[in-house]
Amino acid sequence: MPMYERTVSKRTVFRGKVFGVQRHQVVLPGGRRAVRDLISHPGAVAVVPVLDDGRIVLIRQFRKAIEQVLCEIPAGTREKGERLAVCVRRELAEETGYRARKIKRLVTIYPVPGYSSEMIDIYVATGLTASAANPEADEQIEVVPMKPERIVKMIRSGTIKDGKTIAGILCYLGKHHE
Repeated sequence: MPMYERTVSKRTVFRGKVFGVQRHQVVLPGGRRAVRDLISHPGAVAVVPVLDDGRIVLIRQFRKAIEQVLCEIPAGTREKGERLAVCVRRELAEETGYRARKIKRLVTIYPVPGYSSEMIDIYVATGLTASAANPEADEQIEVVPMKPERIVKMIRSGTIKDGKTIAGILCYLGKHHE
């Protein structure tokens, strides 16, 4: 049985600074109709920054949507037409102050495909050199380098809950230890 939903109409119900929301009227495979409210997102990058001593640079920041401070890998939204590698280097420098000699793609994820087109390309950055961080005016960020073992314990205990961070760390450690 086919699983495709055919869109018969759509309209924008919200257009924000970063994303938009469209309401789709769809026809399901059996002929029934349904409504899907979907977020259109330009995509993002995330990066697992690895120091020469093996520690991984995480950041702590407040996330308004869940009213919590989260421990995460650095990440950010792509600007229109921006190349992935440029975005990775920009976000790494802005949020942590580190510059990377080498970046390599780890994995691409859809963090919430049930309602958003957002795709996050996750990279690993090595050969890091420190400089001054330059977060955006509305970002309060604390840079926290940690040993991989501690990060894994935090993931297992539920202290780290951020999906891109879990995916990036576990993918990096899996590839790094193959």
